[in-house]
Amino acid sequence: MGLVIGKQAEPDNLGFMPAKFVNIDRNTPMLFPEDMRDWLPEGHLVHFIVEVVESLDLSAFEVNVRGTGSGQYPPSMMLSLLIYSYATGRFSSREIEQASWSDVAVRYICAQTHPDHDTICTFRRRNRKAFERFFVQVLEVAAASQVMRRVGTVSIDGTKIRANASKHSAMSYAHAQKNFEALEKEVAILMEKAEQADAQSVACELDLPDEINRRQTRKARIKEAMEVIESRHREKLAQQQQQYEQKKQGWERRGGRGKKPKEPPQQVNPKDQYNFTDPQSRIMKAGTGGHFEQCYNAQAGVDTETMLIVANRLSNHATDKQQLNACIDKIIANGYKPEAVLADHGYYSEKEVQQAQDKGVEAYIAVKKHSHGKALEDLLGQGATEAIRTDASATELMKHKLETPHGKDLYRQRKHTVEPVFGIIKHCMGLRQFLTRGIENVSNEWNLVCSAYNLKRLFRLKSPQQAIAVSGAADGAR
Repeated sequence: MGLVIGKQAEPDNLGFMPAKFVNIDRNTPMLFPEDMRDWLPEGHLVHFIVEVVESLDLSAFEVNVRGTGSGQYPPSMMLSLLIYSYATGRFSSREIEQASWSDVAVRYICAQTHPDHDTICTFRRRNRKAFERFFVQVLEVAAASQVMRRVGTVSIDGTKIRANASKHSAMSYAHAQKNFEALEKEVAILMEKAEQADAQSVACELDLPDEINRRQTRKARIKEAMEVIESRHREKLAQQQQQYEQKKQGWERRGGRGKKPKEPPQQVNPKDQYNFTDPQSRIMKAGTGGHFEQCYNAQAGVDTETMLIVANRLSNHATDKQQLNACIDKIIANGYKPEAVLADHGYYSEKEVQQAQDKGVEAYIAVKKHSHGKALEDLLGQGATEAIRTDASATELMKHKLETPHGKDLYRQRKHTVEPVFGIIKHCMGLRQFLTRGIENVSNEWNLVCSAYNLKRLFRLKSPQQAIAVSGAADGAR
């Protein structure tokens, strides 16, 4: 059943009239409304972001002094542009530039101006410290508006996000040694050939100086890679040696019972790698652990009540062993003192737990992998906690604490707070890979993503009454 062009529509064989379509006329000029805000609903996210950003003190953002060139975009507009773009899944400065032409909300932020990708990239690169302050300001707005009343329990976790570098650009220590030796031999052969050509005054088909220089440059890069790998090994060895001494002392106190701790290897692991594209990134297990990618380890501390991120940091360590107190320190530096922190077994060590307790923070960390869901005895209310021995080790005490009803209820909050946050950032906002390189630049990128997530989450949490309070709180956060 179709429409007949140029003829009056007639009923079909069954007596039904053809569908009536809306007239689509692309030949008549399509003019903008008198006010572009008419195209955006009153409760649109962009209004909330612009309102919060423009009410904050942005004096920390870098601007050019008078007389240093053409006009510049105000920091409030550039910051609103970045945050809204990140919140809606645009991370590339070229994508953001293009959106200033094609996206009505972005055109509204830019007020019909069009900052180019270089301007956006420069603003993002030069204001790292100001972005860190902005992250805290958003939390202050959430606290002042009563959306986040207090920070009691925080879930801490990390997720692997691909670096802007291919794992095929990496070279192992063993392969680097092999290549270095091969290049040394090639350079020696070419030098000898050059001397023979000079002595005999014979022209050579090869451009010997160029070939030698190319190999010398490659040698220097490989040597630098080997030195970096060796430096990392020494740093890792110092930590492993300290852990070994602690385990050895515990083994000796137990009278040699149990498995004797193994001393860490002194030699560099031949499989340790260096990436020539982004040397500060690392090969890490990704996804469910079935494959490896060139990654960074993005950390977040999430308030269990509001699911707002109260601290973020970035690491290039594949494991989370040293990340617990680093994250707690970041939470405290942001102005919050959690009563308890929740983390999976990857964060557990006696030293980290003790340091957390010294800060007045109770740690609930699994000492082994926990299965998801509730055990049958817990569902039936038959779960019982055995009494703990007086001479129990720190690991046994932690295990006992997590088996108590209070410990179980508290630890369950971890799975439905911090893990969904990473899911939203990766699947909804679309952050699958960092665009910048180097741990400092990538840390700035991760901080911006977390700030965008928090503003988006704050927008979702606010009630109509809180919307007014958020506006007033933003004014108070100046």
